[in-house]
Amino acid sequence: MNYNYHAHTWRCGHATGTEEEYIRFAVENGIKYMGFSDHAPFVFPDGYQSSFRVKQEEAPGYIALLRELREKYKGQIDLKIGFEMEYYPAYFDAMLQNVKDLGAEYLILGQHFLYSEHPDGLPSGRETDDVEHLREYVRCVVKGIESGIFTYVAHPDLIRYNGDAEKYREEMRKICIAAREHNVPLEINFLGIREERHYPAAAFWPIVAEEQAPVTFGFDAHDTAVAYDGASLAVAEEMVNTYGLNYIGMPKVVSIQKI
Repeated sequence: MNYNYHAHTWRCGHATGTEEEYIRFAVENGIKYMGFSDHAPFVFPDGYQSSFRVKQEEAPGYIALLRELREKYKGQIDLKIGFEMEYYPAYFDAMLQNVKDLGAEYLILGQHFLYSEHPDGLPSGRETDDVEHLREYVRCVVKGIESGIFTYVAHPDLIRYNGDAEKYREEMRKICIAAREHNVPLEINFLGIREERHYPAAAFWPIVAEEQAPVTFGFDAHDTAVAYDGASLAVAEEMVNTYGLNYIGMPKVVSIQKI
């Protein structure tokens, strides 16, 4: 594995280490293609900014520093500058315009909340048996895929639905079909592997295999030590073999500035 397009920085408030430390460790471990995708800044209409996002006022510094580091490490690593962003129907256009104006080059889709995180959103990773919550998650992820904006879907199995198993398969299959039809890869998320979270979800990946949706890997690095994660890579490779997944390797980066 010589690529990773899922890495965060200290600016999101829940990651550590400097950007340059990430890059150095990645280069030392054979990463040739790398992207930073910290949580996209956004100021809601009432002025609220979420605590897990890059603050709007810090975003220009994020872009500027990564541009400097790209020049410094030119020839050693191909560096892209992006964000991880949700698809919120009410705010998507404004969120997209904001990151484009900042100069971001690509986006990955991480649907961390249902409906919207503010003022009354529901975290996607919170346990629920409400099928409407499942449907809302799937609707947003599918709309995000169909938008043509996102390079891939981060942790597509983030929804923590513990209701009817057949409903889960029926709804989550829609994500897999959309991913296949629009050629948008689904990520096996290494943070979930490292921390033994509820994802990668055992119930989801057989559906991905059945639909032969494209699959990619992402370190989801929140500290320097996992800017390369060989232990999780071995687990992900075993998943590909066990389920018969359509692993495509490095995803094609979608340039949002050209859309």
